[in-house]
Amino acid sequence: MLKLGGVTPRLYSQVLRLAASCNIHTTLSTFSELKAEENEEFRTLELRSKKFVRQPARVMKSHNVVPPRYKRQKVDQDWGNVWPAARTFHPASVPLPVRQGYPASGQVTPDKWGNAELMKIPNFLHLTPPVIKRQCEALKKFCTPWPSGIETAAEQEKYFPVMVSKSTYLHSSPTLRDQKARIVTLRVSLKSLDLDDHGRDKLLRLVKNRHDPTTDCLTIVADRCPLSQQNYDYCFYLLTVLYNESMKTEPWEHEKEVADRERYIWEGSPSQAALQAIIDSNEDSTPEEVIEEYKKVVIDLHNEGEDEPTLSRYRDSVMKLVGLA
Repeated sequence: MLKLGGVTPRLYSQVLRLAASCNIHTTLSTFSELKAEENEEFRTLELRSKKFVRQPARVMKSHNVVPPRYKRQKVDQDWGNVWPAARTFHPASVPLPVRQGYPASGQVTPDKWGNAELMKIPNFLHLTPPVIKRQCEALKKFCTPWPSGIETAAEQEKYFPVMVSKSTYLHSSPTLRDQKARIVTLRVSLKSLDLDDHGRDKLLRLVKNRHDPTTDCLTIVADRCPLSQQNYDYCFYLLTVLYNESMKTEPWEHEKEVADRERYIWEGSPSQAALQAIIDSNEDSTPEEVIEEYKKVVIDLHNEGEDEPTLSRYRDSVMKLVGLA
């Protein structure tokens, strides 16, 4: 049996297990190295306590506290660099004593620090006049000059009778598409369609409440297709179909009598014949403005209905016509 001086049985067994697992030859140097490691694991027994040494008192160092940002901002700073875009209200970036909220009993309105009312509403601190001017200057290179000769609304309606409007939405969302972005609105004046009386009447019957009598404009809204370009094409398709159908005259339309008309027509009516008979019977010539007034009153009486103002106007026009007023 190999005799190893100063090697404990525990250490000897550890070495044998290590050699068996690694399949290596164990030498005396290996035992000596492990022995040194084992000796380092035990603490030295100290029978005498060390002399207590007082630690020096901690010296408190004074730190230079940086003032808040709103106090370090200059009065002539570029606000566009501080607040370049829309963002949540930040009290340290706004050098203004902003207050908002419902004050408690006997207290002032809450200030900007920790104010939830200021943080939960949208603000327009980024839209200052210098920033807006800078953004407009940057957008000028993408714009074209306004054409000359169409400064008034009448000229614009003459050269650009069709107006198409749609909306584009940009917001924080899992998807880039918005359902309302596909809606397209087409607006056109009926005067620019060059329709006769028959075509205008037929078009108004087809579009129903899509025509605005006050502005004499037709409005078509398309939102059936998933894309705005598809709805744009569909709007012009509907306008083309409406115009072509209005210009058609069906055979059965010639069978319409005077009583079947939707509105009263002065030309060829019995009232026109009666007026002509009165004019011929008068010895003096009837003024042209009296004839036009009587014509307008009769048309309004048939189309708008009988009421007190219409009947009063009709009475006065008849009295002027026969020379009693």
